[in-house]
Amino acid sequence: MAENYYQKDIETMPVEQIKELQGERLAKQVKHVYDNVEFYRNKMDAAGVKPEDIRSVEDLSKLPFTEKDDLRDQYPYGLLAKPLKDCVRIQSTSGTTGRRVVAFYTQHDLDLWEDCCARAIMAAGGTDEDVVHVSYGYGLFTGGPGLNGGSHKVGSLTLPMSSGNTERQIQFMTDLGSTILCCTPSYAAYLAESIDERGMKDQIKLKAGIFGAEAWTEEMRQDIQDKLGIKAYDIYGLTEISGPGVAFECSEQTGMHINEDHFIPEVINPQTGEVLPDGEKGELVFTSITKEAFPLLRYRTRDICILSRKKCSCGRTHIKMTKPLGRSDDMLIVKGVNVFPSQIETVLLNKGYAANYQIIVDRVNNSDTIEVQVERTPEMSNCSKEEIAAKEKELVAALKAMLGIYAKVVLVNPKAIARSEGKAVRVIDNRHLY
Repeated sequence: MAENYYQKDIETMPVEQIKELQGERLAKQVKHVYDNVEFYRNKMDAAGVKPEDIRSVEDLSKLPFTEKDDLRDQYPYGLLAKPLKDCVRIQSTSGTTGRRVVAFYTQHDLDLWEDCCARAIMAAGGTDEDVVHVSYGYGLFTGGPGLNGGSHKVGSLTLPMSSGNTERQIQFMTDLGSTILCCTPSYAAYLAESIDERGMKDQIKLKAGIFGAEAWTEEMRQDIQDKLGIKAYDIYGLTEISGPGVAFECSEQTGMHINEDHFIPEVINPQTGEVLPDGEKGELVFTSITKEAFPLLRYRTRDICILSRKKCSCGRTHIKMTKPLGRSDDMLIVKGVNVFPSQIETVLLNKGYAANYQIIVDRVNNSDTIEVQVERTPEMSNCSKEEIAAKEKELVAALKAMLGIYAKVVLVNPKAIARSEGKAVRVIDNRHLY
């Protein structure tokens, strides 16, 4: 099959031209944020950097990093680089203590984001004759809106299914002949099982899947491919930078091409901040060079990966990143949702519990599960089973309000959770994803 491109001239641009384009856009972007965002102006002044000091990609390391805490501290409008009247959309991700990260988009930003997602769909073999079945969440989550817009750009028939309601998913999949499935890998695995249980595999016309928002192994990829009879492609993104489509897999399936005309990637030593050469493992950092409303400079993603310029058989010249190989912070990704232990701790402390807890993450039937074990307070020593169950139910509701997903709660006896003289082992992740 011939390789599909959405914007071939850009996707196959010689590396020297990519670097030149990045340099021009970077210089323009730095001036834009310096002139319009007080936060960046103060940060650059403190570092002794002026916009005229940034002329090429080689000058990028002169700029200070942007951290996730900066986004929370500047919530909601502190990082806005365009007047609010020029913005047409927000997307959001959950915050560690209830304070969210909100990203703003002009129409121009949305168009470029959808272009990136269109590239991903066409790299997976998509055309205007396909039926793209989008089962990512919609609303504030970027997954649904991003792939939805990308599918429109390709000209595919778009099914904005959102997540859940598996019966309806399968009905539309069979009735409308869905050919490309977009969702989290764990939901793809669940759909595959559900289709198999109903004996409906021969009625499914899927040829490809674009799966992201959570980590998944090569073994899981192979299992999904075998069960659904498709080719499964990885996609990467984060709300702060735009959403899915920052990087995507091609037919080679050996890493994801980063859309370098919009984002400059770096890999750094997470301890020292030193920029590492291609091929070395470190923390991924992104600079947005085309976004108008919410452009981030040297944003630390906390994802660990490796960058590679190795020539790709698909003909694309943009640098590749590996799947995230872990995190340089304590964030978990559960069912596509960012979960920090500090979020859970906040809920427990607010409800009067001591900070003696353990989070157990697992994968059951290809779906992520999260259980929070919490030590009972001394006042609960005489509580009945019914009273304990009611208190567990109360914590489940409070955690759902904070995290946006269901977490099982088990109240255990005081001192039941092992103490540590060093750093407490708060998280046990049994998924073995990395």
